[in-house]
Amino acid sequence: MRKLVLLLFFSFGFAFLGSTQSFYRYRFEEPWSISASIGPTQYFGELYSFWKYNEGVQPDWNANFAFNYTFGTHLRARGEFSYIKMSGQDPPSDPRAYRTPRNLHFRARNLELTGIIEYYWHPVKVPNIHRPLWNPYIFFGLGMSTNNPQAQLDGEWVDLRPYQLENNPYNRYIMVFPMGLGFKYKLNVYMDLKFEGNYRFTLTDYMDDISAYNVSEFYLDLVDDYVSGKNPDRLRLAIRNPDFLDDNGMPDIDKILRNNGRVRRGSGLRHRFDGYMTVNVGLEIHWSQDIFQNWIFRNRIYEKRFRFW
Repeated sequence: MRKLVLLLFFSFGFAFLGSTQSFYRYRFEEPWSISASIGPTQYFGELYSFWKYNEGVQPDWNANFAFNYTFGTHLRARGEFSYIKMSGQDPPSDPRAYRTPRNLHFRARNLELTGIIEYYWHPVKVPNIHRPLWNPYIFFGLGMSTNNPQAQLDGEWVDLRPYQLENNPYNRYIMVFPMGLGFKYKLNVYMDLKFEGNYRFTLTDYMDDISAYNVSEFYLDLVDDYVSGKNPDRLRLAIRNPDFLDDNGMPDIDKILRNNGRVRRGSGLRHRFDGYMTVNVGLEIHWSQDIFQNWIFRNRIYEKRFRFW
C-alpha cells in the first residue's frame, strides 16, 4: 500500500511539474515579434485632391513585412519594409477642379524602409499570456522611399524622372514621415490580428512628376527639344491636353507658342507636398523559443497518438 501511495505521489508530482514547465514559457516577456499586412493605397497630390473636391477613391495596393521590439511599458519599435503601388489620373476628377482637360496620369511602384515608434493604450511589456484582448495604438516614424513615377507613351510605360519635364530635377529617393492609428486583437497567446491606417507625409511635390501650375516657364525648352529632335518625348509627356494636339495626336507647336505656354499642369499650390495613405490588415506573431514545438507542431503530435489506421 505504501508503495502504491508513493507511486501515485510521484506520478502526480511529475504531471504537475510537466504542466508547470509547459506553462513556464508564458511567465516571461517575449520582446520580439514579426508581422505582415496588406491593403489599399491612396495617393494625394496634383492628380488627386480629396481634401478640396469630391474625387471618389482611386486605390492601388501595398504589402509590408516588419520586425517589432518591445522596449517600454507602452512602447514598441518597428522596422518595416513595404512595397507600395500608387497612381493617379485626370479623367475621373471632379469637374470643379478643371483638371480633366490636362489628360495627365502617372503610376509608381515604390519600395519603402521605415523606422516607427508605437505607443499603446494598454501595457505591452507583459508576458504573452497577459496581453490584453484588444489594444489601440498611435505611431510615428521616419523612412526612405524610392521615387520613380511613370507615364504611358505609345503604349509603353516610361520613367519620367530622367526627362525633367519641368526643368527641375528631383531625387530618386525621398524622405517619408509615417504616422497614424492602429488596433490589435489577440487571437491566441502567440498571434494578434492588426488593423492600421498610415499616412505618409513627404518633402517632395514630384511623386507624380507634376508641380508647376503651367508650362510657361519652360515651354520654350520643351518646344526646342521637340523641333530639333533632341528629345521630342519631353513635350509629348508634358502636354497631353487635346486642345494642344494636332489631328495625329502630336503636339501642335503653333498653338503652344501662340498661347505663351499657358497650358495647365499642376494645382499651383507650392506649399503642399505629395503624400499617400495605406489602410492595412495583417497578422503579428510574438516570437518564442518553443513556438514551433508548443503551437505549430503540438496538435499534430497529439493527433498522431490517437490514429489507429
